[in-house]
Formats: sequence, structure tokens, C-alpha cells
Amino acid sequence: MTDEDEGEFAAELAKLQQEHRDLDAAIDALQHSPAPDLLRLQRLKKRKLALRDRISFIEDQITPDIIA
Repeated sequence: MTDEDEGEFAAELAKLQQEHRDLDAAIDALQHSPAPDLLRLQRLKKRKLALRDRISFIEDQITPDIIA
């Protein structure tokens, strides 16, 4: 992997992590509202899981494979 690729992955990773934190805050706020929109809550949680999967993939790409 080139330094350029690693830089692109790092930038995307930072963006996705921020979006993940934002979704976490939105989900928390929605859950504590008097009448939460359950469909919206479900969609936000699904999006958060998809982001977590993408974040894990990028972290795996950045971390070098070490053969023990």
C-alpha cells in the first residue's frame, strides 16, 4: 500500500468515525424523546452498523499483516 492510499484511507476513516459518533448522538437523543419515531430509529441504527463495518474494513486495510 502506498503512502497516498494510506492517507486516503485515514481521511475516510476519520470522516466515518465522526459520522458514527454523530449517529450515536442522534440515536441517543431520539431514544430519550417523549415519542420516538421507531422507524427512523431503526434506520439510524442500521446505518450506524454499516458504518461500523466500513470502519473495521478500513482499519484492517491500514494495519499491516504480521505473520507470527
